[in-house]
Amino acid sequence: MRLDRLLCLQPMWNRRTSLTLLAQGKVRVDGLTEYDGNTDVSLFRRVEVDDQLIQPGQQALYMMLNKPVGILSATSDLVHKTVMELLPEDLASQLHIAGRLDRASSGLMLLTNDGQWSRRMTDPELKKPKTYLVTTGNPIDSDTARLFAEGIHFPYENITTSPAELEQLNSHQARLTIYEGRYHQIKRMFGRFRNPVVGLHRESMGEIRLDNGMAEGDYRELLKGEIEG
Repeated sequence: MRLDRLLCLQPMWNRRTSLTLLAQGKVRVDGLTEYDGNTDVSLFRRVEVDDQLIQPGQQALYMMLNKPVGILSATSDLVHKTVMELLPEDLASQLHIAGRLDRASSGLMLLTNDGQWSRRMTDPELKKPKTYLVTTGNPIDSDTARLFAEGIHFPYENITTSPAELEQLNSHQARLTIYEGRYHQIKRMFGRFRNPVVGLHRESMGEIRLDNGMAEGDYRELLKGEIEG
């Protein structure tokens, strides 16, 4: 929200009064005097007018979690245990998921209370890379890397996937980087070769890599460089 809009929403001020307060230097954002009414004031910014607190400034939270297989990527579920149940209740109640994994998959999950940041991390238009360790039921066909790089056609939706990068590690395992997140995309891509995916572990999203020191079910706050990257 713009600062002038936030001020106008207060019952004691109209637009003219709000602009006067700004011009007189009576408005502070995060402790600093602010004159520009166009300044963005998200819920995470503290806003004061003289000695009156208008918006306290909610703490922005950014978490990394190492999701185990069998845990559901959801805030709540009547049947299955969810990722939120891996966190303390007071913390989980503030967060939402930025980029889900299906129940049979494991690895990096991001959780936050910053909707703008989570949209930036998951917006398909931005084509942020997501890297997975993939284990297959059958040997990986020698044409897989080439065809993934060209894009795999999904007839049902009549779409072709964006070029993906496959690094084969052994006969049944590869590291795959994709730039979108369609429904069961990786399983369906390998399905082109009638090769079932029996293990899927997300290693990274954008510039954020899963901390190798984290056990399954562990979580930690993201570092400043990870958040800004």
